[in-house]
Amino acid sequence: MIRTSAAALATLAALLPAVDPAAAARPRRTELTVSYEAEAGYAAAVTLRCHPAGGAHPRKVKACRLLARVGGDPARLRPVPRMCTLEYAPITARITGRWHGRPLDWSRTFGNRCDMDRTTGVLTAF
Repeated sequence: MIRTSAAALATLAALLPAVDPAAAARPRRTELTVSYEAEAGYAAAVTLRCHPAGGAHPRKVKACRLLARVGGDPARLRPVPRMCTLEYAPITARITGRWHGRPLDWSRTFGNRCDMDRTTGVLTAF
C-alpha cells in the first residue's frame, strides 16, 4: 500500500507545474504608456516600466514610487496644495498598460495643465 501511495504522489507531482519560489516573490510586470493631450493641439507620450524602473519617462523611479503609493490606481491621486489659474484649457491625461500584471486604463480631463500637474505630479512631468 505504501508503494502505491508513493507512486501515486510521484505521478501527481510530475503532472503539476513546478513553482519557482523566486519567481513567485518577484513583482508582476509593469509596463505603461503615460500620455496627455490638450485641446489646444499639443500632446506627448512616454513609456514607463517599473520593477526595475525603465522606459522613456524622464523621472521613472519617482513615477513608479508615486504609482506604488496609490496601489497602481491613478484615480487615488490627490492634488497637492498649489495655486492654479482659472483659465480653461482642457488637457486629458491617460495611463494605459499593465500595473503588476493587471490591466490599467485610466484617463481624466483637467481644466488646464497646472491642474493636471498638481494632481498627477511627476507622472506627467515630461
